[in-house]
Amino acid sequence: MSPSTLSSALLAVAAITLVNAQPDPADPIPLVDKHYAYPSGIPYQVDYNTAAIRGPQVGYNICNSTTENQNSMCQTSFVNHIDDFCLWAPPQPNSTIGDTEGQEVAWCTKPGHGTRLIPAGALQGVQLIKTPNYIQIAGFIDQTQINIAASDYGGELDPHGADLRGNPLGGLMYSNAFPSNGGNNDSYQQVIDWTNFMGGDGFCIKICDPAGQNQQALCQNIYDRLGCAYNAPNNAQKGVFEVCDGDDMSPVGVYTTGGATSTYYQPPESLGPITTVPYTPTPAASSNCVTYTSTSLYTGLPTPSGANASSSVNSTASGTGSSASPAKTGAKTGGVATMGVSLGAGLVGVVFAMAFLS
Repeated sequence: MSPSTLSSALLAVAAITLVNAQPDPADPIPLVDKHYAYPSGIPYQVDYNTAAIRGPQVGYNICNSTTENQNSMCQTSFVNHIDDFCLWAPPQPNSTIGDTEGQEVAWCTKPGHGTRLIPAGALQGVQLIKTPNYIQIAGFIDQTQINIAASDYGGELDPHGADLRGNPLGGLMYSNAFPSNGGNNDSYQQVIDWTNFMGGDGFCIKICDPAGQNQQALCQNIYDRLGCAYNAPNNAQKGVFEVCDGDDMSPVGVYTTGGATSTYYQPPESLGPITTVPYTPTPAASSNCVTYTSTSLYTGLPTPSGANASSSVNSTASGTGSSASPAKTGAKTGGVATMGVSLGAGLVGVVFAMAFLS
């Protein structure tokens, strides 16, 4: 694919994004244009306008030790490393992503962010890929432990939404892991372009480097009905916790057939279920993979609760080895993804048009 052809395709995708979104007159400044230095510049609430159509955000953005508990309403999230990242999930038990997309709060793998913590054993396999322009984390999770109903195939959370106020409303994202951060783990950059799919007992989250290239295309938010399979192709496996280097994926929707580059656009839900997509996504090449045990990564987490608590604990045991030391594995070339939400639940979402809302 030539650079000029790819650039044209990316411009077309960006144009579709702008056309489909309309600002709320009461709060016309898009969430992606609200920039705050961490932690000193963050307001108590990013989205506080009670006159806005969807109302103000349900939580807050100033989060610290006083807000860190399992009832926290913190809506400031982080993606740093395999042992230090957050996912968006509902504040109340047995909820669906489609019903609560504007209300999600941050659930994190590590204490110290003022958020809720993902219970011990809920994560059942995690793959982190570091590419030249983004960080992608995909994996398996007992979603009932973070308040997602067991039967929910979920949807997408992102900083846009139909009114450009984001889902969740006012949700901020930060990272200290990009090369542009100079390796300073005490300094956080605000991530403007990101995407997080939750549901089907799986998840994927991708954050694009603020100093990188093609941010809007690589962290695209208009293919919300296609799930992780197309938005974040991966090789995540149950019981495996690994970090790999990787190439950038092809932007979602852009594919090559017979030497010709084409762009697929997701049809509106009003046209019914998506039954076919003209291309099959393949994970980008990865290498230098290092594996870890879950017990060496996730410490200081609360005990699981509810009916599925024992299964979560048992899942952790099956994914841990006798050693806490990382083990380096061979290169991966992006074979068939084994992750349920990626090629299982993800395609179920395609066929049955699950509510992957943007």
